[in-house]
Amino acid sequence: MLIKFTGGTVYDPMNGVDGEVRDIYVQDGRIVAEPQPGTRIDEEYSLKGQVVMAGAIDPHSHIGGGKVTIGRMMLPEDHIGNEVARTELLRSGCGHAVPSTMTTGYRYAEMGYTAAFEPAMLPANARQAHLEMGDTPMIDKGAFVMLGNDDFFLRALAEKRDFEFIKDYIAWTMHASQALAVKIVNPGGINAFKFNQRALDLDEKNVHYGVTPRDIILTLARGMKELGVPHPIHIHGCNLGVPGSMHSTLATIRAAEGLPLHLTHIQFHSYGTEGDMKFSSGAPQIAELLNQNPNVSIDIGQIMFGQTCTASGDSMRQYGNTKSADPKKWVVMDIECDNGCGVVPMKYRDKSYVNALQWAIGLELFLLVNDPWRIFLTTDHPNGAPFYYYPHLIRLLMDRTFRNEMLEKLHPGAQAATILKSLDREYSLYEIAVMTRAGPAKSLGLHDRGHLGPGASADITIYEDLADREAMFKTPLLVFKSGELIVKNGQVVKVVAGATHVARPDYDTGIEKTLREYFDRYHTVRLDNFRVSDQEIVDSNCGHTGGECGCVIVQPTGPRT
Repeated sequence: MLIKFTGGTVYDPMNGVDGEVRDIYVQDGRIVAEPQPGTRIDEEYSLKGQVVMAGAIDPHSHIGGGKVTIGRMMLPEDHIGNEVARTELLRSGCGHAVPSTMTTGYRYAEMGYTAAFEPAMLPANARQAHLEMGDTPMIDKGAFVMLGNDDFFLRALAEKRDFEFIKDYIAWTMHASQALAVKIVNPGGINAFKFNQRALDLDEKNVHYGVTPRDIILTLARGMKELGVPHPIHIHGCNLGVPGSMHSTLATIRAAEGLPLHLTHIQFHSYGTEGDMKFSSGAPQIAELLNQNPNVSIDIGQIMFGQTCTASGDSMRQYGNTKSADPKKWVVMDIECDNGCGVVPMKYRDKSYVNALQWAIGLELFLLVNDPWRIFLTTDHPNGAPFYYYPHLIRLLMDRTFRNEMLEKLHPGAQAATILKSLDREYSLYEIAVMTRAGPAKSLGLHDRGHLGPGASADITIYEDLADREAMFKTPLLVFKSGELIVKNGQVVKVVAGATHVARPDYDTGIEKTLREYFDRYHTVRLDNFRVSDQEIVDSNCGHTGGECGCVIVQPTGPRT
């Protein structure tokens, strides 16, 4: 079947297309070159005056895994009033800050998103995380496995094991957990918390292992580069949410030594200590340094006002946040002595000086970092806000007048403490397409996603070109997944299953002898039961058995050096 999309205004940054009127052809779920004259067109969509982009990609959204499950269970009040009724097509669901799996998939698709990636999967919890993501329809998924606080890795660093051994462990963990990338959360800090340390800065030693966050970051960053994993090490840095955290962030950028790094939810790591409140913005200094270091990419973790739920592997910092819990309940726990988990509900208030300045800091970073290819649009769902606030965030970035109107409603002290009103920049549709499509796809190694060139998966979103960009991005006219129409006028019309993306760097299988001995001595799960198989991913995604179904997509990795 050959489909033609006629006369739409196309924004396709991966192929350098900036608002050009073009025709797009789709056959067998893929975008193809223009066919020979006289070729039969089976279906045609006239898109004159409408905006055409690839399906959007969320590179950092907590949609699967233990902490999300805890958030869903501990907040029944999050579900009341947010129920979604079952229809002939859709399953029932619920939730505001932590919506249920199927509701999550429907809401992403209804906004024009066709992929979202879980950024903090524990190796010991990988099977459950994949099952949960497999239950999330409509979108492609993938997960970043957490390393940097696990006992095996920290022992290897403390014992100064050969770097090839450490690379083998990284690669083995990615295979065993079916991961697309590797995430560090509070490097060494989750482990240090178990030894009664309550903070750990970049060059401060873990009291038990004697290694620093700098050691952990550089080792894993080098390992990811040499293994050829497309996405650089994904770093949740030291001192999240702490006044003065900007200095740790600046030091981390300088410490990279040119290695590729991705600093996640950087808004939460961009706080100074100036002023009467001892809480200020470090965004200008961080943005300036980022503009000088093209090896570093970021996502923002923008906060929005209202009720949400923070969910993180950073048990050290989440323990500190429990005093701000709203409602007053929380969970902080250890997992297999290798990682942690903290789930703390939070309500951000526009009349709070701190919350209002957090909002402004995120926007300052968006507007001060020059290169949209290295900055991705996220709320760190659900930590800063639920993901379906993205259309509102896009309007804030594209409409200076609207942004300033919102600023004027905030705590007056926060208004005085931010440079936001002096920033004239307004994002273009091309830049939005970079941040929400092409940039994440390039960073994650999704070579056939995030663009509209021949060979790409036909994940396509079509919008009405409205002056109100929030309304435009909230309700796309049409959304296609692999060439199938799944959303029309913001409503799901067909339910589909997305693929799971993984990366599989090479490694020496000889490391399994050492790992098997370690598992037998210290773990509650046998090594062979720890691994997640391809068939488990296939079964959780679509129920297919055997054969090629497209449920597991292996992203290419570079040669081992």
